Amino acid sequence: MNSEVVHASTQPKSRFDLIKRQVYKERQLWLICIPMILWVFIFSYLPMYGIVIAFMKYIPGKNMFHSDWVGLLHFRTFFHSPDFWHILRNTLAISGLGILFGFTAPIILALLLNELRTRVFKRVVQTISYLPHFISWVVVASILFAILGNEGFLNDMLMRLGFIDKPIAFLGEGKYFWGLLTATNVWKDVGWATIIYLSAIAGVDSELFDAGKVDGLGRFGMVWHIILPSIRPTIVLLFILGIGGILNAGFEQQLLIGNSQTREYHEVLDTYAYKYGIQLGNYSYGAAISLMKSVISLVLVLGANRISKKALDTSIL
Repeated sequence: MNSEVVHASTQPKSRFDLIKRQVYKERQLWLICIPMILWVFIFSYLPMYGIVIAFMKYIPGKNMFHSDWVGLLHFRTFFHSPDFWHILRNTLAISGLGILFGFTAPIILALLLNELRTRVFKRVVQTISYLPHFISWVVVASILFAILGNEGFLNDMLMRLGFIDKPIAFLGEGKYFWGLLTATNVWKDVGWATIIYLSAIAGVDSELFDAGKVDGLGRFGMVWHIILPSIRPTIVLLFILGIGGILNAGFEQQLLIGNSQTREYHEVLDTYAYKYGIQLGNYSYGAAISLMKSVISLVLVLGANRISKKALDTSIL
């Protein structure tokens, strides 16, 4: 009888029982999260039934489920569109530059801020760096036109100094657009993203720094052998999320800064879907493009997560 009791008590519990026990232990946290869960469900999940119009010939004002089914017609139309390749090129180029510079810049800035010993100066620099995050793109676009426009400050100064004879169309030539947009994105978001890495650095065990001093590590050695390995999980997680958003090359920036002269370089998936889906009233076509983008992003996140889990033993799932 006793052996049966011991055997029953040592049997592994089912996964459902473990989840139920964990939820019960964290019941207060779940109660606090209920309003946010409901908000996400109502505004993010319930509207998802509307994606079926990507497979219909939807006519605005008509009952959605009375529309004709067209299957993958809209997807094939987009793939065979003459704009497909240059839109895909622009999206990948802008996103790639964003990951290359926009992902690494906050890490570098966080490491530099962490090396500052004057707390007041450190706080001032950090505050100045993340203030642009709160500036709307409408204001940013106005600033760019005031500085880089044909009659802007930069052209006026260069002409007065005799470096150029006529204004340079920084905002009117496509060859400048990718670099200009990448620099603006980095300037706007680098400080805000730095907060995450500074928090991760603050959580590094101080005993590791003491051990590093004993081993004779300098500042660069501390960064390379202690700080970077300690914040690697944070870096990997944010990189995985960044890979998932590689097709999100921006929307407001292109609409506000781009123009007809730079369309070949600024048109991306989001602006293309907006143009044909909203402005021209072809909602099904726009929905098909957005759905395709979301599916590809999900596949990229899962793929990057799987690779990271096998190679670095770090994942988000």
